Amino acid sequence: MGLVTAFVTFVVGVLVGGFGIYVGAELIADGGSFEKAVTAAIIGSVVWAVVGAFFGWIPLLGPLLTFVAYLAVLNVTYSGGWVEALGIAVVAWLTLAVVFTVLGPLGLGVFSAVGVPWV
Repeated sequence: MGLVTAFVTFVVGVLVGGFGIYVGAELIADGGSFEKAVTAAIIGSVVWAVVGAFFGWIPLLGPLLTFVAYLAVLNVTYSGGWVEALGIAVVAWLTLAVVFTVLGPLGLGVFSAVGVPWV
């Protein structure tokens, strides 16, 4: 049962993270499909984990390098530059902060957002 629960939590987390990136892309960049946002969330989370594993232990520089690697995923996925990628990340974070604030009192805040840092 634990494996099924982990899989469902991961899938819901990816969909929620993809929603945040989708909203950010719609507001900041050229938009794109929800599938593109979910793909960016999955790739972004993998890149975040790999770069964080190698460089995350370095004080100050490690988290910064990890975040820049995540921004690089958004920069490659969506047209625009680094400023647009940062805007997408900020809007995605704010969107999911609001979503989890609303869902928390309803007892639905047990999921995390895969692909959006620090949510």
